[in-house]
Amino acid sequence: MRELDVVGVRVEMPSNQPIVLLREVGGSRYLPIWIGAVEATAIAFAQQGVVPPRPLTHDLFKNVLEAMGTSLEQVRITEVRDGTYYAELVFSGGIEVSSRPSDSIALALRTGTPIYATEPLLDEAGILMAEGVEDSDSGEVSEDEVARFREFLDQVSPEDFHGQPPER
Repeated sequence: MRELDVVGVRVEMPSNQPIVLLREVGGSRYLPIWIGAVEATAIAFAQQGVVPPRPLTHDLFKNVLEAMGTSLEQVRITEVRDGTYYAELVFSGGIEVSSRPSDSIALALRTGTPIYATEPLLDEAGILMAEGVEDSDSGEVSEDEVARFREFLDQVSPEDFHGQPPER
């Protein structure tokens, strides 16, 4: 398993479909996952620290976990089959529950839970950084690519997402 950071969400053009972009920690691969508009908004809100006046679904789930004394230990994005991504929520006590990656990511951001992907998934669906984005001396990822996605996050609002495409 490889740990991932959430770079952000954006709307892919010209399809106008939301996508969440994850980056391999200490590596050079990105994992883009097409997601629904509601989930994209939930992820963007969590990254921006937006606190709604009433709990949204992922906030509610977090609150229920806290009330029950259960913690989310890790999120695992495990595979892609026929264009559909699969994930697992791993709770304290070793309980595992199947989940869509977008819901898993939204919950992980709210709980501070690490997100992982399997090596075979990253080999299959991961995209290597564009040439010249990685610093050749240090091997570090340039913040230019991350900054472009973060700039987008500053502009995201629920109105930016139209329709709710199926998660791929």
